[in-house]
Parts: sequence; C-alpha cells; structure tokens
Amino acid sequence: MPTMPRVVTDQRAKFNNDELFRGLSRDSEVRFTGHRDRPHQERQVRFQQDCRDGHAEIAFVTSGTNLELLFAPADWPMEGNQAPEQRGYADFTEAGKVRIVSHFIMDGVCTIWRGYIEIETLNGIGKLDFDEDRAEVENVMLQQERERHRERLRVVEERQQQFHESQERLPELDAQSDTLHFHRKSKPETPPSD
Repeated sequence: MPTMPRVVTDQRAKFNNDELFRGLSRDSEVRFTGHRDRPHQERQVRFQQDCRDGHAEIAFVTSGTNLELLFAPADWPMEGNQAPEQRGYADFTEAGKVRIVSHFIMDGVCTIWRGYIEIETLNGIGKLDFDEDRAEVENVMLQQERERHRERLRVVEERQQQFHESQERLPELDAQSDTLHFHRKSKPETPPSD
C-alpha cells in the first residue's frame, strides 16, 4: 500500500520561499510553553526535566507557532561516531541556559531548530534552519517510494490489460465451444459391437 510522502519534492525551495519558514528562519524570541498550569518555579524544574527526557514545548512569540521539540535524552548512549548535532540534544553546560537542537519535518520540509532557553525566565532565542543532510536522505526515500508506486501501477495496468484481452476473446471462445458442442451432439452414436 502506498504511503503518504513525508517531504515535498523541492524542500529547499519551499523553505526559502514559504512565508512561515522565512519568518521562523530568523533569530526570534521563543518561550517554553509546557506546564502552563503550574507555578513558575515548578515550571522551571519541569522544563529542565523535560529537556533531560528529550522533549520541550516551545512557541515563537512573534508568530505564535508552537512546536514540540524532540531530541536525544541526556542518558542516551551515542551510536557509533554519530555527533550530538545529528541526533539533537539539550546542553546544560552554559550557566543559566539550555541550548537545544532538534531535527524534525515541518510542512514537508526537513528542518533543524536551534536555540536556547534561559532557565530563570523560560524565554530565549531560537530559529529554524534547513536540514540539508536529512533532506537528502528523505529525498532518496521519496524517490524509492515513487519507484515502488510506479512498479505497482505497472503491474496493475498489466493485469487489467490481460483481463480486457481475455474479455475480448470470450465471445470467440464461446462460439468455438458452442461449435464443438454442436458437433459432438450431431454425430450419431454407434451401437457397441458384439
């Protein structure tokens, strides 16, 4: 069964020309939006815990765009020679700030969110960048899916053609069958000889 493509055909063009992406690709004020029903001090603690667990809810203040950022939890082991940048992360090394990198597909475009949020205020600066490496991987997957779809379509069309050809030959086969049946009935039966 064909699957819905995860990305658009020309991701780079969409990222560069779409009004939403143009706005989000500039350094903008962001805010942690998780646990809004809790007191500020509790939100600070929960923000840090969420980051250690590998997720954070943020919003771009100017546009109101909300994102659920996902990245590798702090206790995940590195795979092979994979750099932290490739898997996303939350970095607590800078005093009073959490730097976050998160990869995701937004509106059919591979993106990277990069920014920081201050632990005290739960505000910060962030932006979206085009994720060239993941876009290439997704484009290869898109082309493979299209090729599988073309092959399935070719098989279906082949089967339909065979069916139509058999339906066209059906009256011809029926006539041959009727003629053969008629010849069998018209032959006199010979009595068995003793």
